[in-house]
Amino acid sequence: MFYRQSGIRHRSYVSDSKLFPIPMDRNLVLFLFLLGLAAPLLIDTLYLNSYVLPWLIWTAAALGLNLVTGWAGQLHLGYAAIMAVGAYSAVHAARFGIPWEFALLIAGLASAAIGSVFAFAAMRVKGLYLALTTLAMQFVMDWVLSHVPAITGGSHASLQSPPFKLLGQPITSDAGLYYVAFGWCVIVTIFVLNMRRTGLGRALVAVREKDYAAAILGVNSLYYKIVAFATSSFIAGITGALLVVTFFFLASPEQFSVTVSVQVLAMVIVGGLASIIGSYLGAALILLMPGFANSLFSATADFLGWQMDPETLAHIPNAAYGALIIIFLMVEPLGLGKIYNNIRDYFLVWPFDQMKK
Repeated sequence: MFYRQSGIRHRSYVSDSKLFPIPMDRNLVLFLFLLGLAAPLLIDTLYLNSYVLPWLIWTAAALGLNLVTGWAGQLHLGYAAIMAVGAYSAVHAARFGIPWEFALLIAGLASAAIGSVFAFAAMRVKGLYLALTTLAMQFVMDWVLSHVPAITGGSHASLQSPPFKLLGQPITSDAGLYYVAFGWCVIVTIFVLNMRRTGLGRALVAVREKDYAAAILGVNSLYYKIVAFATSSFIAGITGALLVVTFFFLASPEQFSVTVSVQVLAMVIVGGLASIIGSYLGAALILLMPGFANSLFSATADFLGWQMDPETLAHIPNAAYGALIIIFLMVEPLGLGKIYNNIRDYFLVWPFDQMKK
């Protein structure tokens, strides 16, 4: 009824490859965009800063990792290290008096330079071997952040972020910081949406499916792997910098540990490889669900009058959260994005699919 294709005729390749071939998709995206713009007026400040803002930033990170893992098919377990390069590069650049606009650009370029090194490793190893290689690079970065005081100030030190300014205007309000995160997430989403329709997107998919077959078809695997890693790392660098200046307000090594790399990869896998809506849903599930599960179990225990040990009550939500992830992946191994697509595809033909029953 909503996703009706009646009257939509594709008479040319251009019309068939439009960003939103079905008007309902465009209307839904426009509605969500307007909802995002109005979020500071509709959501309490506490929830806006504690849940929505970090969700948008981590969604941008998941989209960046999805580019190299979902589209190019390269397992990456060192994504947090790349984010750390961008975060510390931007903070140090801002501390030297460089405007934040250029500091963020420096963060992206520094991360892209470091991230491109992974592409050369990807030419020698693949699959789990590449994942282990990137994990080793994550450990190297963890050691550098902990043992090079010139970068971080020491293993347990925190590097304070300078006041955040854009176009000379200080961004200090909660709504202002939210709009920065919202704007960056929108930019990354638009880029990835359009990348799917380009020769770059098709070449990355060819490399993902079989790089030898892609080479036979004239696709330079090394070039496109470098592009995938560099572009993904550029997004990671700016995302890491924005995470520090809009949410943490300081940079420390613990914020970019190997656990964070696994967490971002979980967002991509649970959400769905090469799925844009899946990146949003996966980031929401991994980032927000533990807090909701904890609140739900605490409220249930209080309502039923259960007397539980605090340690038990603290671990039950984590167990339920883990079980929920397993259930989602068992129901749909392709992730939450595929569940959304299944629902959407159902409405494409409803109610006419009932005639065959």
